[in-house]
Formats: sequence, structure tokens, C-alpha cells
Amino acid sequence: MTAAMTPQRATDPYDWPALLALLHRAFASMEGVIDPPSSLHSLTAEGIAEQARKGEVWVIGQPALACLFLTQKPNALYLGKLAVDPAHQGRGHARALIDHAATRARALGLPVLELQTRVELTANHAAFRRMGFVQTAATAHPGYDRPTSLTFQRMA
Repeated sequence: MTAAMTPQRATDPYDWPALLALLHRAFASMEGVIDPPSSLHSLTAEGIAEQARKGEVWVIGQPALACLFLTQKPNALYLGKLAVDPAHQGRGHARALIDHAATRARALGLPVLELQTRVELTANHAAFRRMGFVQTAATAHPGYDRPTSLTFQRMA
């Protein structure tokens, strides 16, 4: 992994508004595709700062070209808000962040990586499968009578 692709932990002080803007750019292609709309709509720069304090936020690049939120669960490390700026996709940034998450999980004594992706995002499902993830569950957002998200896991 090149130094330019090495994940760095984002902590205060950090340009949280710039990271929020990266997330919006990366998730823009989901608009009108996923139902219900992304929780990103309610995320704020302060919410990202709070994630960094209570969990972990990792970025690649300065300014950030990619990011990943990590949250400890009882038996897994949960991967959230994996995002790569559209202008920098296809260069291995997501894989570098997921590989780093596996290293973090092992360091924390957590045997499993877990993430969720929306049912409609079939290209994401395929990408996660290529990285060793398997689907373990399907869940519905409140008020929906059909699965809206798929849970994927892999050993750390």
C-alpha cells in the first residue's frame, strides 16, 4: 500500500464539513435509487465528529478521498459510511479501508467485520463478495414490509 493510500484516523480538530461533503459526493448516485432515502440526509459535521469520539473515523488522503466509520459491537466491528470520492473510485481505496478495518478488528479482539448495504445496490453486494463478505441477513427499515438492507459479514 502506498503512503497515499494509508488510512489515517480522523480526530478533532478535523475538517468535518469537508468529510460530510465527501460523503454527499460519494452517495449522490444513490439518490432516487434506494428507498428509504439514505441516513446521510440527517448526518451533520457534528455527527461525524461524534462518531470519531465514540467510535472511529478513518480517511485516506488529505483532503480526504475516502472514509470509513468503525463502531465496536459485541462480537464484530461494524463498518459504516464507506465512501470514496467518485473522481477517485476504482483505485483500491475501499479495499485499503476494509483491509485496515480487519487489522483494527483483530487488534480489538473482534473476530468479524460486519456491514450493511441497501437491497438496491447490487454492484456494492458484488464488490463486498469479492472482498470475502457473505450475506448473513436481510432487514427492513421501520415502516417497510420488505427487506431494505442486507447485512454482510466476513472474518477479520
